[in-house]
Amino acid sequence: MEELRFDGRVAVITGAGRGLGAAYAKLLASRGAKVVVNDPGVSMSGDGNDVGPAQQVVEEIFASGGEAVANVDSVATAEGGESIIKSALDNFGRIDIVIHNAGIVRRAALKDISFEDFETVLDVHLRGGFHVVRAAFPHMCDAGYGRIVLTGSINGLYGNAGVVNYSVAKAGLIGLSNVAAIEGEAYGVKSNIILPGAVTRMAEGLDTSKYPPMDPELVAPAVAWMAHESCSITGEMLVSIAGRIARAYAAETKGVFKPAWTIEQVAEQIAAIRDPENSLVFPPVPTGHLDHLRYSFEMASKG
Repeated sequence: MEELRFDGRVAVITGAGRGLGAAYAKLLASRGAKVVVNDPGVSMSGDGNDVGPAQQVVEEIFASGGEAVANVDSVATAEGGESIIKSALDNFGRIDIVIHNAGIVRRAALKDISFEDFETVLDVHLRGGFHVVRAAFPHMCDAGYGRIVLTGSINGLYGNAGVVNYSVAKAGLIGLSNVAAIEGEAYGVKSNIILPGAVTRMAEGLDTSKYPPMDPELVAPAVAWMAHESCSITGEMLVSIAGRIARAYAAETKGVFKPAWTIEQVAEQIAAIRDPENSLVFPPVPTGHLDHLRYSFEMASKG
């Protein structure tokens, strides 16, 4: 197969000073992309500021013959999102790819978490995703081309103890990606989610001694493919963990129809309601929302 390259493309990658984001930036740059390496250099809890991590990645890209600029704006504000995308436009004249990878962690049980810790994590992961997508999307639509890759998590699908803020934020990004995919379809803009598993700073405090190899570089090829012009999917989620790449998706059971229900009938029919045999999948693009409604209404019309 011919090498997939990014010559002439400009990518913004948030949280690219370390870990997964740095792996994405260096891979895309090695294939010809011009990269805005965004990272304010905060601690894992979101405190502090340091231009060092972003600048270090830029220097590594330059040393390998690539082109990149550092940006230390925060995704947590609308102004920061605008400034990050403006950095691409000012330095390289266009924006083709947005990979939102920035993230922080503030662990706490649901019964104990502070409102500040909940909101601060949503500011970076969920609102941060919106801030950069909102700033880039009009430019992509005007250009008739764009690739958006948002960083979800299995925590957003299945939940996890001690990270309600993180799980909520990652679940919310699925909705953002689906809307970008639906609204971007007519403009050549595709949006997808990566659900990555890698040992990075975010794993601090966890016992990873028995994990298989889970370097960020194992995840980067899946992200790069979703960012490439040849990407054939939109409104989807790919899992990448320990060398395994898979598709994750929402499904519905066929369900049970009655013209009217009692509480007792729901109890009696719950096994049939939940039966996963012949489950239904309604892909967001092109018409998943309408397909869901049509199926439900057709069942009602047949009685």
